[in-house]
Amino acid sequence: MWQVTEVARAIDYTSINFDLISGLPLQTSERISDTISKPTAMQPDRISFYSYAHVPWMKPGQRLFTERDLPQGNEKLLLYHIGKQLIMDSGYRDVGMDHFALEGDGLFKSAIDRSLHRNFMGYTERYTPLLIGLGVSSISDAWFSFAQNVKKLEDYHSCIQQGQFPLAKGHVLTEEDLILRRHILDIMCKGATVLDDPKVQIASIMDRLRPLYCEGLVTIDGPEITVTDTGRSFLRNICMAFDQRLAEKTAGKEPLFSQSI
Repeated sequence: MWQVTEVARAIDYTSINFDLISGLPLQTSERISDTISKPTAMQPDRISFYSYAHVPWMKPGQRLFTERDLPQGNEKLLLYHIGKQLIMDSGYRDVGMDHFALEGDGLFKSAIDRSLHRNFMGYTERYTPLLIGLGVSSISDAWFSFAQNVKKLEDYHSCIQQGQFPLAKGHVLTEEDLILRRHILDIMCKGATVLDDPKVQIASIMDRLRPLYCEGLVTIDGPEITVTDTGRSFLRNICMAFDQRLAEKTAGKEPLFSQSI
């Protein structure tokens, strides 16, 4: 019994988290205010506040709506800011990208003492190099590599019955990947990083950071990159500047801040 209790305590089953979404089809400022007011009145320990992703080619149910039903640009950004302010006004603190916690919660405390970590499932109170994904499409992380399970339930069951790992694809991180991953995690979890490793393309990253600097999202002091208060709402965009693979894939395309809010 002692071991079970300690394990349960260590992985924090006791925290209650609500997931909320901004930018939904037909969402208005009145509707998002009503949406936010209900869970915050219940005072869960944590709130995750995500941006709606319209991908009808992946989620057939979303075909009931078109792009005309979606808030766009400044309207979508306004909905996010309304929701975020209501969450903050209810006693929650911003602990990083999409996540808020009460001051007494371990997630907020870990953000203050700079021990916060983020994995595929979101922010956690402690760092762990191993994450095992169970079920269809889930992703496992061994720190040096990623692996995603098959996406169809029938294929998953078939692999399990044959005693095989139900893996569909994976990626082994290069030395550069691992360095950039650390910078991205530092930005996500600590709001700052020091870009001084010659094994990554520092000049290219700095070029991508300069527009964000001009927008007041980051400060640049030599190799030190720090997220500003305004920039905390655009952590995804800041992290994207460090993603060399993404930069090569989207070369020549102009990023839009509102798309990642």
